[in-house]
Parts: sequence; structure tokens; C-alpha cells
Amino acid sequence: MPKKLIFGIFEALLLFLHAAKAISIKMTKAICGFMQPKLNKVDENIKLIIEGRFESINADKFNDIALAVFRYQYANNEVYRSFADSLRIIPENVAELNKIPFLPVSFFKTHKIVSGAWPDAVFIFESSGTTGDIPSRHYVYDDKLYEAALLYGFNKFYGKPEDYVVLALLPSYLERKNASLVQMAKVLMETGSRIESGFYLDEWGNLHELIMKLENAGQKTLLLGVTFALLDFASSYPMKLKNTIVMETGGMKGRREEWTRKQVHDLLKKQWQLNNVHSEYGMTELLSQAYSKSDGIFACSPTMKVICRDINDPLELSEYGTGCLNIIDLANIHSCSFIATDDIGTIAADGIFEVLGRMDHSALRGCSLMAV
Repeated sequence: MPKKLIFGIFEALLLFLHAAKAISIKMTKAICGFMQPKLNKVDENIKLIIEGRFESINADKFNDIALAVFRYQYANNEVYRSFADSLRIIPENVAELNKIPFLPVSFFKTHKIVSGAWPDAVFIFESSGTTGDIPSRHYVYDDKLYEAALLYGFNKFYGKPEDYVVLALLPSYLERKNASLVQMAKVLMETGSRIESGFYLDEWGNLHELIMKLENAGQKTLLLGVTFALLDFASSYPMKLKNTIVMETGGMKGRREEWTRKQVHDLLKKQWQLNNVHSEYGMTELLSQAYSKSDGIFACSPTMKVICRDINDPLELSEYGTGCLNIIDLANIHSCSFIATDDIGTIAADGIFEVLGRMDHSALRGCSLMAV
């Protein structure tokens, strides 16, 4: 494999190799004389994740847990194992994170990514896609595990959901049944159990009236919204917000001229007299999230880590620098925890990161963040 191979060609080659996986697997079995390995005894680190005991995960343990997850998913995920085999990865030789193979995010469009044998999924997260584009599908087999990861991460950044009224301004997402962003808001609302919480399409007058009522009562509120809807709402209803966190999730989706994040945040801060605008980084293929409390500088939930991938050599990885973003999501234990995204960003030595844009060849996605 050439040292400097652009990611698009690399991915196309891997897709071709995977298409021939049935032949490859048969040949491997014939030559080696054994079936693909399964883990008879589940590693204790794997049990922690499967049982949703995320409080046991910390920075000191993360790498060891990630390596255990790699071995588990290599043994139990046929698509991921075929992908790793096509790269001639030997699991026993993988002893550090930068040796783990990261599955191109596009595989969620073309394959069913599953670790283990499961009955029907509890629900399937599906990306919005563009006209004529194949949507990504993420099969979720344990809704309690998803909720545990989401709430553990949210608690670390914002405290208990019970303290907030959650208002979700998510037009276009609400019109789809399988949007992960809608499920995220739903879990926060149900956990908080506040009767004022709810979803909104374009009922701006009602939403404005409720926010003013909550502001006057000193009630902590989370206004979670897709970018184009927040911009439209803010332009029509300027107000002063003291007790409300405004969190944009990205997503212009052709509804407006593309703006940079700075332009978006500047308008929201001006219209609503805010010091900061918060952001959420997530995608259909992830169960964990990263959050920014200011200026689009993200920090990961404890179950997630971002690694830098060289733009010209997808196998060259480092824990910080500028390049494409590879994501480790331990909560993806039942799908794939190692994902090579199409986002480009900068990662600092302490793990915080900024999204700079997307690779030119990648399709626009509803939840993609704006370039700065």
C-alpha cells in the first residue's frame, strides 16, 4: 500500500476487498483450519461497558479498555474483522491505540455493523442524507446502554437533567422517525420529567412565550436546536437570556446560506444577549457525544476519545495535531467503537478539539458542523 494514499481511494479499495470477504474468509478457514475466534470469557472491561458501568472509565483506564474492545469486536464483528484482515492487522500485535484499525464511517451506509448475534434492534438511528444519497444506519440493541452513556456524559458537563427544562427546536428531524438527535432530546426530557419540556417545529410565538416565562421564574433551561432553526427563531424573536443555555447541533441542510460557526454564534449572542453559545458534536454512528461550552472547542464524554488521522495516509495516527478525526466510542460496544469520520479538525494535547470542516469528497450531513 503506498505511503501517501488519499482516503477516498483507500476507502474504495477497502470496499472492494470487503465485497470479496466471503471468498477471503473461506480461503482463510481452508488454510488455517479453524473458525474465526470468539471470546469464550468476556473481559472484565467489556462487562463494565455492556452493563453501563461507565463510572469505572477514566483517563488512566481508557486505553486499556479500548484495546479490550478492539479484541472483542475483532472476534465478534464480521464486517470489522474482514476490514482489519484486509489491512493485514494481527490482533495480538495491537498494543496501542494508533495501531487499531478505524472503520470508515461510510460502512454504516453499505453494511449492517453489528458485534455479536442479536435479535431485532431496539431502534435504528438513521442519518438524514441528501436526495439520492444512501443514509447511514446504526443498529442499537440496548436502549438502556445508550441512555446510560448519554446521561453519564451530560451529567459530567451540565449536571442532572432534572435541573433543566429541555426545549428542542428540531424541524426536519422531528419529521423523521429515526433521528438520533431526537432520541437524545427525548431521553433528556424523560429523565428530567419537567412538564414544560417539549419539542418544537416552527411554533416560535409559543416557544418565545414559554422561554420568557421560564426566564422570569429563574428556571434553568436548555434550548437545543438545529442551527438553521435557531437562526430563524433568533432573527424573529430577540430577547435577553440569563438562565437559558443555547446549544446548537449544526445542520444548515440547504435551508440557509452556509455560515461559519463564528457567524452563527455571533448572531445568536447578539439577538439573545448571551456570553456564550454551546455546541453538541454527535452523529448517527455514535452513541456518545462531545460538548462545547464556548467558541466551538469540544471536550469528549468519558466514553469517547478523538484521534488525529493524517489526511494523506489514513493509517498514520496521532493523539493530537491537525487532520481527519478518528473517534473511539466505547458505548458502541454492540456496533463498532472505532470510526474514521470525514471531519477535519485540530486536537490539542489534552484531548480537546475543534472541527474545521469536512473532507471535500464527503456528502453533506444534517448534523455536520460548520467550518470555522
